[in-house]
Amino acid sequence: MPLDTVDLSGEEQALHAYFREGEARARTIGNRGTIRFTDDGKLHPEIIDAYERCGFYVFEGVLSARELSELESDFVDMQDRLPSAPDSKVDRKGRPALGSDRSTPVALWSKPLGDPFGGTSIGNGRHQVRMFQPEAAEELPDQIAFSINLPLQYSDANLRLLAHPKLLAVVEALYGEDFVPLAEAIIIKKPGEGASFSWHQDGVVEDPQAAGFQLMAQLYGSTAANGVWYLPGSHKLGRVDLDAMSRDAGGDRLPGAVPIVCGPGDVAISNRQVAHGSFPNTSPDLRVTFNLGFHRFRTLEETVGTRFFDSARVANTPEAIRKRCEMVGYATAARREHFRDEAPFVYRPHVAAGQVFRWDDEARQAVLDLHGVEIVVP
Repeated sequence: MPLDTVDLSGEEQALHAYFREGEARARTIGNRGTIRFTDDGKLHPEIIDAYERCGFYVFEGVLSARELSELESDFVDMQDRLPSAPDSKVDRKGRPALGSDRSTPVALWSKPLGDPFGGTSIGNGRHQVRMFQPEAAEELPDQIAFSINLPLQYSDANLRLLAHPKLLAVVEALYGEDFVPLAEAIIIKKPGEGASFSWHQDGVVEDPQAAGFQLMAQLYGSTAANGVWYLPGSHKLGRVDLDAMSRDAGGDRLPGAVPIVCGPGDVAISNRQVAHGSFPNTSPDLRVTFNLGFHRFRTLEETVGTRFFDSARVANTPEAIRKRCEMVGYATAARREHFRDEAPFVYRPHVAAGQVFRWDDEARQAVLDLHGVEIVVP
């Protein structure tokens, strides 16, 4: 495919050869298909086996055309209202920027085609490998937003996505009835701009099934050039020396890695402990991914986690965890009002506690307040 966004150097040509080889491998490892359940309502064992073997799985055709259209509409609006620069309180049209009245920054920033985390101390130094950073077009701004933080407060469609009944059924099947929703984000990989995410593991624990996982819903699809890459099975290896692997490979193209290749509406699931990363997006294709994180209540209870950017230690109390779980209740109420012909997901801890959630102005304010409840994964 001709690339019309940037001029490919020899290094970039080698990178795209790596992409083609990885995409071919991705089609052969047997970890993709529709969401399937057994007659007794359990997640199909073939899916569980493939997910546990590889550390990730692609669920095909999960989101309807209607839901994708609504997610796209909200995303376009959010992107149009982002701050004009990292320290700006206004958007590019001079209006108050999205999130300008919030304490948590609305976006993460990078130079175009840059690597904002690789080789830094951010996230406890988990991003060991410095990624290749090609030259971007001169007319681009110095900094581009590559992630929208905590988007449920800005987008009803994204809030409703959290309560997708098939996806939550998958979460419940893997982590039990009292699963916990973690922080959410939207990843933006614009053509010729999108930053890389250096190779890393989000968590390293003795039991990889207790590491938590991400659901990644794809708005436009995901390719080898703009998508996330994984080292299959690395979630079982504990702490992986990615720096040594990079030195052995002579760069950031780690051998044996595969990308997730998705169409619009596909949703990938990824163990937080599997080694993964993504390359700068020199392709002509936009990727927009809605990330939803989940964990186990009993794993988080009475733990201390480390905040990503400032390495502050945060205690996870049972009260805070239960409060964060209310997001499932409000999301389900919002989805029930919107998709009236759909059987809603039943979050059993709320039923057991007698909690009833409705979607109204009071609920909208509660969703805003819940973003101040901090849960940090150990």
